[in-house]
Amino acid sequence: MTAKPNTNSLHHFMLISMPQMEDENFVRSLVYICEHSEKGAMGLVINRANDIAFTDILPQLDISDANVIDVEQPIFTGGPVQPEHGFVLHTPLRNKQWKSSIRVSEDLCLTTSSDVINDIAHAAGPEHSLIALGYAGWGPGQLEQELAENAWLCCPFDADIVFNMAPEDRFQAAADLLGIDINLISTKIGHG
Repeated sequence: MTAKPNTNSLHHFMLISMPQMEDENFVRSLVYICEHSEKGAMGLVINRANDIAFTDILPQLDISDANVIDVEQPIFTGGPVQPEHGFVLHTPLRNKQWKSSIRVSEDLCLTTSSDVINDIAHAAGPEHSLIALGYAGWGPGQLEQELAENAWLCCPFDADIVFNMAPEDRFQAAADLLGIDINLISTKIGHG
């Protein structure tokens, strides 16, 4: 059974792609929904780490590598829209606000400025963070149509999955929240 939000918004929920998903950007993907309204939706794919190292992005952001701690944080492919732009999904830090940081929930923020990356590199960042390049976007009614076509399952946000699990384990862990073995779902749609 799919978890239902209290309103028609899927804001602060996660989407699990169904096996019949044909868009290669979303096959076996888990997406955190940062924003969802009548104007559309925006989310980040949170289970696809790419080959870019954290230290590789620092020069592009004009961040000095002096005194940088050894950060072994994967960089994610957040989606096909604006892959040249970075997004940081992170827990809030008391008495600290980064430029262009917005609260997406009580316990989660989204930041697009490089100051949070600088702080992460120098051990002054948030306790938990996920860095993604690009995002997933849907126009008005598009996500609702994909849900009606059974392209996605909806599940509640789980910080432990997002911040404490290996990227390759997140997809099934989200399905486990719903009591589903995603590998047993048929890719065929129809009535027999």
